[in-house]
Amino acid sequence: MPENPDVTTLFPPVEAYETGRLALDGRHSVYFEQAGNPRGAPVVFLHGGPGSGASATHRQFFDPAFWRIVIFDQRGAGRSTPHGETRDNTTPHLIADMEALRVHLGIERWAVFGGSWGSTLALAYAEHHPGRVTALCLRGIFLCRPAEIEWFLVGIRQVFPEHWRQFVSALPPGVDLDDWRAILAAYHALLSDPDPAVHVPAARTWSTYEGSCSTLRANPALVANFASDRVALGLARIEAHYFVNRIFLPDNFLLEQVGRIRHLPTVIVQGRYDMVCPPASADALARAFPEAEVHYVEDAGHSAFEPGICAALVAAMQRLQACVG
Repeated sequence: MPENPDVTTLFPPVEAYETGRLALDGRHSVYFEQAGNPRGAPVVFLHGGPGSGASATHRQFFDPAFWRIVIFDQRGAGRSTPHGETRDNTTPHLIADMEALRVHLGIERWAVFGGSWGSTLALAYAEHHPGRVTALCLRGIFLCRPAEIEWFLVGIRQVFPEHWRQFVSALPPGVDLDDWRAILAAYHALLSDPDPAVHVPAARTWSTYEGSCSTLRANPALVANFASDRVALGLARIEAHYFVNRIFLPDNFLLEQVGRIRHLPTVIVQGRYDMVCPPASADALARAFPEAEVHYVEDAGHSAFEPGICAALVAAMQRLQACVG
């Protein structure tokens, strides 16, 4: 388990009972798997990034006796192909992919579990298809507003100056390091370059930066996972692509449309010291969605595998069983 989670909190490892690939169009194919109880209540896991991909460890947030666990790698991420592809890769595409997968698996409605970018996609999907969702479990809220992207690209230097210096060291001379838009444009150009000698080191630097800022205490195993070939290119290239394009949704769409989902049982789990997706975003969502149950984990950063966040997520899914059973 490269993420080095708190194994005392998660459910024991469980094998997938089905794996497969779903062809979406002439370009993209997504990897998916199912685990747990084939006759259980369906839940779909949405990984972060966008572009990071999922792992077997993510099955362990769910009681396998109760849940029919669906996990997939989003377009261009993880085991989906082509890896790191940004063409025909937008939030509306991902929402449509979820619907295609739901229909393919013969699922009428499912709970949706997502953290970081996964919380963004969970909200976007639920707001487009509220009738297909039984419950939401959201962690490390990211609404992709300009202030959030600015914080990630510039503001974090106030807390992690050494990681930020390493992050911007990959940029060409002349980039204004006080201007988040300039940093994003420069990185987007590097990550879009067709030459692996250009885009691979840039991707590793971006991804390592994010992993290094994701935990309250340093976690070398998690950082190594972020720097791996499986994660780095998909994460960095697709994140920059989505950030440049403001996630392909109208400004403030997720908050403005929250009225469509306020009837859904929803739990929000937020690390108090989350430096990647700071708590202000969770607070904004909670104020727009007062029916949601909000839990701040006082001794945690961003990662789902922080011990307190692990415990809060597992407990949230246990409570939501009563809402979907």
